[in-house]
Amino acid sequence: MKKTLTSLLVSASMLYGTTTLADDRTLSVEITNLTNAIYFTPLLVAKHDRHADLFELSEAASANLQAMAEGGDTSGLIADLEASGNDYVDNPAGGLLAPGASASADFYEFGKKKRFLSIVAMLLPTNDGFVGLDSMRIPKRKGTYTYYLHAYDAGTEANDEIINGGGAPNTPGIPADPGGNAGSGAVATAGPDHNPTVHIHRGNIGDNDPFGGHSDLDARVHSWDGPVAKVVVRVRDDD
Repeated sequence: MKKTLTSLLVSASMLYGTTTLADDRTLSVEITNLTNAIYFTPLLVAKHDRHADLFELSEAASANLQAMAEGGDTSGLIADLEASGNDYVDNPAGGLLAPGASASADFYEFGKKKRFLSIVAMLLPTNDGFVGLDSMRIPKRKGTYTYYLHAYDAGTEANDEIINGGGAPNTPGIPADPGGNAGSGAVATAGPDHNPTVHIHRGNIGDNDPFGGHSDLDARVHSWDGPVAKVVVRVRDDD
């Protein structure tokens, strides 16, 4: 399993002391939505061992990852984590995470094996886009660490950019635009992804026609370039 940050990390800033990580340390994970008008479905934040894997770049999406990426359903991924005895925080925002908003997840009693951090949430409105952090090794030293996360495409559905209330696996279309900025009446022109594995999302294309065109999404509102989330990891003593 890949354990590098190369494909996950745009930049990182670190401030830490010299004490090595002990079992009585706590971990706080704060996720901020950096986009203009994209919402995150309920987040799944997992602290796990090296065998757990919510997703992996260049590999075909699992059925449970597909359910999350196409409809925001994390129940299958949660079942995987529970079956393997790993820890997670489900839906720390208490619903959708709006643009500019933040949510935090806290973990206690590190243990020696659960030393990896993963995060996933679907991006709305997209067909099968998600924000993700894949098996990042949690820093051993106490301090504050900042990371920037990419958007990924699960490779399981064509990016037709049509809002039709879809969201179930193998059902084309986008469930909704929570921000209410989308149009309607577009005719899908996009074919299947050229890359059928998990890959970097190309971003929403959109158009400027709210009553037709090739996309229900607004190119002036729903597009993005660069990272879509900031993650601040704080490793500290258990007070």
